[in-house]
Amino acid sequence: MLTDLNFEEIKEYVKKIGLPAFRGEQIFDAIYSGKELQEISNLPQALKDIISADYPQYKIIQCLESKEDGTRKYIVQFADNNIVECVLMKYKYGYTLCVSTQVGCRMGCKFCASTLHGLARNLSAGEILGQVLLVNKALGGSRKNRMITNIVMMGSGEPLDNFDNVVKFIDLVSTGKGLNISQRNISLSTCGLVPQIYKLMEKDYNITLTISLHATTDEKRAEIMPIANAYKISEIIKACKDYYEKTNRRIYFEYTLIKGKNDSEEDVKRLAKLLKGFNCHINVIPLNSVKERELEGTTRLFAYKFVDKLKACGLSATVRRTMGEDIEGACGQLRNKILRLKSN
Repeated sequence: MLTDLNFEEIKEYVKKIGLPAFRGEQIFDAIYSGKELQEISNLPQALKDIISADYPQYKIIQCLESKEDGTRKYIVQFADNNIVECVLMKYKYGYTLCVSTQVGCRMGCKFCASTLHGLARNLSAGEILGQVLLVNKALGGSRKNRMITNIVMMGSGEPLDNFDNVVKFIDLVSTGKGLNISQRNISLSTCGLVPQIYKLMEKDYNITLTISLHATTDEKRAEIMPIANAYKISEIIKACKDYYEKTNRRIYFEYTLIKGKNDSEEDVKRLAKLLKGFNCHINVIPLNSVKERELEGTTRLFAYKFVDKLKACGLSATVRRTMGEDIEGACGQLRNKILRLKSN
């Protein structure tokens, strides 16, 4: 698929099929402007027919917009009819797009809807990029007039479980010849695949690493996150500190509050012991309930009190802003609803 190729690779592709070099620039510009093949006005139909098998075949099939805050959730369908979701959030500084990196997920976290149907397959680098291109176009943007300012890989899937495609995506989306999104405006969220954190470190990126922590002991974490059986919290924290030493990029920790599971005074103390003195920030998140899971979230008032206790221990922490609740904005919720309707 042509979205898997960078500018130089597209130039080589054009050369191999016997076309003049300027056609590569035209094709590249059309792809990065999110155009469908038949929308490209400066290519003859004969050429469109030649490249049609390699031209990206993805599209937005549904968009829901929150009446509360303007958040939009898009359902993107690929050539094999698999679907993923991405979420567009508007802030004062611009638009942030949360993209998916896999169709489904195999990590099995009990608070997340993305994993309910398991992992169907990995997304290619071009399919991850395609979500950005489609939404950028939907906002009226193009390759040279980009509307999206920030990207977070926090949608369906575990990014580091699709390592090669994710790093190729980072290269594609941040290149000056493409959308030129600064790596400092890209965040990657992982449940803590320690060897892959070290592999990511070797790439010398300037992206922000976010860790889905959600518990303060290995035993509690294993109850809600099966990955805890493979990597201990102490291993993850060490990897994060090494990542910070190498990149000088502040680490973020996500901590979803689950009533009676990870919200006690002892949890506050253990978090302080784990993270005090380390340049990091904790995003506290009241659980977004998933119908199929028997977990109960805390109130936002409780979350603010929890954060106050963390701050009193010398930690940097905030309650993460809730967006898109009325359009099932949490990871995998809308996709899960569509798949449930299809199965019925």
